[in-house]
Amino acid sequence: LRNRDAGSRGAFHLNSTTTAVASKAIATLAGGCFWCLEAVYDGMKGVASVESGYMGGSIANPTYEQVCGGDTGHAEGVRITFDPAVVSFKELLEVFFVIHDPTTLNRQGNDVGTQYRSAVFYHTPQQKTDAEEVIARLNGAKLWNGPIVTELAPATAFHMAEGYHQEYFARNPRQPYCQAVVAPKVAKFRKHFLEKLKKT
Repeated sequence: LRNRDAGSRGAFHLNSTTTAVASKAIATLAGGCFWCLEAVYDGMKGVASVESGYMGGSIANPTYEQVCGGDTGHAEGVRITFDPAVVSFKELLEVFFVIHDPTTLNRQGNDVGTQYRSAVFYHTPQQKTDAEEVIARLNGAKLWNGPIVTELAPATAFHMAEGYHQEYFARNPRQPYCQAVVAPKVAKFRKHFLEKLKKT
C-alpha cells in the first residue's frame, strides 16, 4: 500500500450533483489511487481541473484514514471539470479504461480494498448510457482477460480529499509510489493518446 506523507486535513464538503458550470461539465471517476487519475487527466486536452476526493460512502466529510479503513464505503476518485466542446465524456472513459484495470474487483495492483474499486459515478442519464455503451464495446472486443467489473452508480456528494493529496504527483514526482505506479500510467496515457495531450 501507499506510503502517505503527513499533512493537514485541508478538505471541505462539496455536493457534485450539479453537472455543469457555465459551459463546463463534470465527470467523477474512481479507479484505484486518485493520484494516478489526477496526474493523467491533468494532461488531457479539454480538461479544466481535476480534484481528488471521495464518493460513494455512508458518512459525511470522511478523512483519508477513515476511507482507508474500508468501512465508510467511499471510493478514492477524481472530479473532472471539462469542456464538452473539446473532449467528450466518452473520450474521458476511453482513457479511463486504458490507464487502470477494470477487471479486478476492489483492487488495483497492490492497492486492495473497496476504496480502490473501479467506478463511474454518472451525473446524467446520458453519462450512464455512454458508460454502458463503452463497457459493452470493450467487453465485446475482449481487450481484457476477464469481464469489466466497473461499478456504475449515480453521483452523490463528493468530498474533497485533504490538501496534501491535491496535485500530488506534480508536487512529488520522485516519491517512490509516484515513480513506481503513477509515472508509468502517465507515460501510458501519453503514448496511447498523443493527440489528446494538452499543448505545453
